[in-house]
Amino acid sequence: MSDVLVTSPHGLRRTLILALGTFAVGTDAYVVAGFLPAMARSLGVSESAAGQSATAFAVTYAVLSPVLATLTSRVPRRPLLVGALLLLALANLGSALAPGYAALMATRVAAAAGAAVFTPNAGAVAAALVAPERRARALAVVVGGLTVATAVGVPLGNLAGRLLDWRSALGLVAALCLLAAAGVRAALPPLPGHPRVPLRERLATLRRPGVVAVLPLTVLGLAGSYGLYAYTVPLLRALGAGPSAETWLLVVYGAGAVAGNAVAGTAVDRRGPIPVLATGYAAIALSLAALAALASLTSAGHAGVTWLPLTALLMAAWGASTWSQTPAQQVRLIAAAPRETAVVVGLNASAMYAGIALGTALGGALLPAGPAVALAVHAALAVASLGYLLATRRHR
Repeated sequence: MSDVLVTSPHGLRRTLILALGTFAVGTDAYVVAGFLPAMARSLGVSESAAGQSATAFAVTYAVLSPVLATLTSRVPRRPLLVGALLLLALANLGSALAPGYAALMATRVAAAAGAAVFTPNAGAVAAALVAPERRARALAVVVGGLTVATAVGVPLGNLAGRLLDWRSALGLVAALCLLAAAGVRAALPPLPGHPRVPLRERLATLRRPGVVAVLPLTVLGLAGSYGLYAYTVPLLRALGAGPSAETWLLVVYGAGAVAGNAVAGTAVDRRGPIPVLATGYAAIALSLAALAALASLTSAGHAGVTWLPLTALLMAAWGASTWSQTPAQQVRLIAAAPRETAVVVGLNASAMYAGIALGTALGGALLPAGPAVALAVHAALAVASLGYLLATRRHR
């Protein structure tokens, strides 16, 4: 079977089922941000060290995604996606029961393996189920599961972590993954696997001029925009937000993420990816720079509570601009290698998590120097992303 499936007039509706799976994956990947301080205290490590569990997840995803894509290429899509969600459920259960930091890191690696199988295959199937002119919207629906996870999963994780404990919150994530697996099994039509593409050929796609020009921007853009998300709760506290404000500020970020992803998908179909990306990177830079300024004012002794309305507005802008990138970048890569959709979507997913790993590692290293410093450095990365985009804008 080729990388392109027969399109269906119901394909866009079917991508909602895939979005349920990416919601489970996203909740798994991002929920730690909601209870990071409590988890750090329980395991007897610093918040920076606890946040590196997100780095371990992202590095594993980035490395394993192309390898697992090669090994599982012939497996029919429905059982492959269901199996990946079952692995995620078991890994989250292991994280919930982890007796120490090392066990937690091991289970996060296992969870990343499941995510590395599910997410790119969900994106490739979504892109193939619809006509080309609706491709960005289909991809936005699938990515929308990830963004809804930031809007709902992380705040609920924060709330569950406070009302119950972080272990119970991860147990609930395991149950969500099981529910998503059942939903995908029941609703997704049978789809055969692809012919096996050797890893050497899969990586050979990187030699295409368009791919090699576009893909680094995914790494740089996610490093700048998403790298600090694992440390959102410490950042909010540095901005003067107390425990009662944390949950609703996380909801505001997530609502912005959902809106930004949805608007970006339609805007890319109508106007092309370059204007959408340029607007997004400019907004990321401005919102992070403004948050850095607020953090400096708060640390200087100004009452942080007076900045909460502005903080909420900036959190929404940060979420919207961060999640506006993915549909545009995927469309650019598919245009650069239209016969290798599954390969380039998988490579883009690896690049996303490589960027998240880089940004999270950098954020953890910078956090002891102060939230304002960490925010300012990531704002500079967003400016660099805009410059790179302008330098490679001929690849549309």
